[in-house]
Amino acid sequence: MQNSLRKKMQPLIHFYHSYKHAIPLIIYGIIYMLWFAHLEKTVTSHYRIIHTALDDYIPFCEVFVVPYLLWFAYMAVVVLYFFFKDKDDYFRTCTFLFTGMTIFLLVSTLWPNGHHLRPYAMPRDNVFTRLLSIVYQSDTPTNLWPSIHVYNSLGCHIAIMKSKRLAKRKGIHIASFLLCVSIILSTMLIKQHSVFDVTTAFIMAAIMYVVVYGSDALITFYHNLANKNKRKPETL
Repeated sequence: MQNSLRKKMQPLIHFYHSYKHAIPLIIYGIIYMLWFAHLEKTVTSHYRIIHTALDDYIPFCEVFVVPYLLWFAYMAVVVLYFFFKDKDDYFRTCTFLFTGMTIFLLVSTLWPNGHHLRPYAMPRDNVFTRLLSIVYQSDTPTNLWPSIHVYNSLGCHIAIMKSKRLAKRKGIHIASFLLCVSIILSTMLIKQHSVFDVTTAFIMAAIMYVVVYGSDALITFYHNLANKNKRKPETL
């Protein structure tokens, strides 16, 4: 009876061992969304205004709402690719992204911030301004610093560039670079972020690059943890 049950459970056990590295991603995703939703509801009026002189010289260009929204697909494709293809790169990418996202949540909680950069009325009526109006309605001009759109775009592009599996895929490198740059520009051109948000995201990404990719310490830790979990308890 026990042997029969074990055979039936074998596919489920195999599935768990093959994809258990999804558990931290799912748990963190839930925590992040709940925390961010709370901030969006509570940070509505009393916040520090972020503004630089350069913001006033950046034109409003609604067509950049397209790369701004492509950010979500960019993130998903990069994380899922490494999830299935390379656990080491997946671990590095998640460490890079999750650390920055957590810092962003802490900053937004301890130092509520926002901006007044958005146009009071759309200067034109077209498919892009209508799409942008939807973005404005769903995403308040608060909780902006540092820009996670910028930081995570840099993290995804770095992950692609550092991947051994993609080392010879120059087309993917170029496409990723162009998408990354267009997303970064979009945050300012559709008036979602200040130059300050973008600059600080670059600084944070540079620091995390050294931490995550500067040595093999994180990967060694990951392998040691994985090997420890694989050990079977001794039979008495």
